[in-house]
Amino acid sequence: MTTDFQQGRAVLGARLRELRTEAGLTGRALAHACGWPHSKVSKLENGRQTATGADLRAWATAVGRESVTEELLGRLRGLETQYRSWRRQLAGGHRPVQEGAALEERRTRSIRGFEAGIIPGLFQTPEYARSVLSRYAELRGVAEDVEEGVRARLARQDVLNDRGRSFRFVVWEGALRARLCSPEQMRDQLCYLTRFLRSETVSLGIIPFEADVRLAPDVGFWIHDERLVVTETWNAEIWLDSADDIALYAKVWETLAAAAVYGAEAHRVIARAQYAFGPPQHEKHRETRPIR
Repeated sequence: MTTDFQQGRAVLGARLRELRTEAGLTGRALAHACGWPHSKVSKLENGRQTATGADLRAWATAVGRESVTEELLGRLRGLETQYRSWRRQLAGGHRPVQEGAALEERRTRSIRGFEAGIIPGLFQTPEYARSVLSRYAELRGVAEDVEEGVRARLARQDVLNDRGRSFRFVVWEGALRARLCSPEQMRDQLCYLTRFLRSETVSLGIIPFEADVRLAPDVGFWIHDERLVVTETWNAEIWLDSADDIALYAKVWETLAAAAVYGAEAHRVIARAQYAFGPPQHEKHRETRPIR
């Protein structure tokens, strides 16, 4: 969770406290009126819990100020624009989430991305994408429209053919080694990744394990033009649009990109990762054939 989000939640909590005290209610009295445990009022007022729309409507009614309901809901929408719970986003399945990402990518002329533990979605094979979406659906307990999600994710790759756009990605070698599907599927995924080393619209750099890095490869993020940074935690996707945040992430990206290798060197790192999953099937057959 970002500092900006925490601050926004604290500001909303302060406004709720102000409304309660103006109404002459104790926290216990307001909790009783709303049918809540007393601790919930304290958590909301101190920014330790995110209010729902129903919470804010109940609060406005309890303090006798229904007229402020829209104001409170507006504050909440401002928070949710920045902090997007995966559970809430995925309530309708994977497909709407992928289509929303595609819409944002079509709005963008230049994307700079970094991933530390996963192959970027724009470069995924169907098998890899299917495995990733299945595992995350299980983790988050959401609707498993995995096949529709895979098709929508693959459709996003069409944007890579637009020569009027620029895609500059840096991937840590750890993302190449994380076994998120079968060894054979991982080899296919890494083979597919190499095609982007020759793309006219994509610049792909790999940070090898042995690289001298000024910053530790950490959480992945994507910078859309100079207007938006999208990153995520296990439970939420976070959108940052302040100039300071964008400038910071741009500096982080440039630092990571400077530690990456490109072209033939990147190809060697990818090939090294491929062989970590064992030789291709035809080579296995050759190795086990009896010597005559």
